[in-house]
Amino acid sequence: MTTAESVRIDKFLWAVRLFKTRSLATEACKKGRVLMDNVTVKSSRTVKAGDVIAVKEPPILKKYEVLRVAEKRMGAKLTSDFIRDVTPADDLEILKLTQIANSMNRQRGLGRPTKKDRRDLEGFFLDGTDDLNDDD
Repeated sequence: MTTAESVRIDKFLWAVRLFKTRSLATEACKKGRVLMDNVTVKSSRTVKAGDVIAVKEPPILKKYEVLRVAEKRMGAKLTSDFIRDVTPADDLEILKLTQIANSMNRQRGLGRPTKKDRRDLEGFFLDGTDDLNDDD
């Protein structure tokens, strides 16, 4: 794991596992989802220790303080040595409530069935087959 004084923001966001790929980090910068000092940044912007990076995660901005910079991707356990989440607790609560509300509003028939949906279907089909197979 190489440390440097400054590194590109897209590379840093990927290295500390905020984005799954560097391409996704670059795309987020292009779309204006990454901010520093309340200004959207290009993916070539350099990051150094002490900077605060904000990443838009609707409906809030998640804020991270850079403790150290790294160029290479690291294990998830090591990220706490490089960044610290400084998002206000109120914003995290809003995000949590939004996620709960969205999960409760899944429309039936859209997306993959849940385990409960599968069990209900199996119960429906298995209950009716016993009556049809009786030849007595």
